[in-house]
Amino acid sequence: MAPKPPATEFALDRQDREILRILQRDNKTPQRVIAEEVHLSAAAVQRRIAAMEAAGVIMKNVAIVDPEAVSATITSIVEVQLVDERASTVDRAKALFRDTPEVQQCFYVTGGVSCVLIIVAPNMRSYEGLTRRLFAQNEAVKSFRSLVALDRVKTDTSIVIP
Repeated sequence: MAPKPPATEFALDRQDREILRILQRDNKTPQRVIAEEVHLSAAAVQRRIAAMEAAGVIMKNVAIVDPEAVSATITSIVEVQLVDERASTVDRAKALFRDTPEVQQCFYVTGGVSCVLIIVAPNMRSYEGLTRRLFAQNEAVKSFRSLVALDRVKTDTSIVIP
């Protein structure tokens, strides 16, 4: 599924922001419960949620799965240095990383590396194969560095909503 465009022109009011805070805690919260908390009708909450989804403010509704429950035991933060920063090189790398299911997050960054990735894999053997395919055998990659997580101290998808 293609990502929705950023929601830059949608004006959030106090009640929209409170709805978002509630949904970030648990997006299965019944709309009637949300309505009570934000002092609106359930229908009004439903309309606001639909409008925020249509505008791209709410990008997805997903289940967050415990990696250990599905035997995805390797989490690695990977710094990738591309051979150059030409648009064509960067665009190809972004497309490859975006299309790789094990790449949970990818950031195009400044500061000495080109990209920082969060990768989740079931075991070290599959992680090694993935690094060979994505980095070692990729002519667009100059170098990469893996930082394998010892403990997932905090992994949260919520953002602070002012």
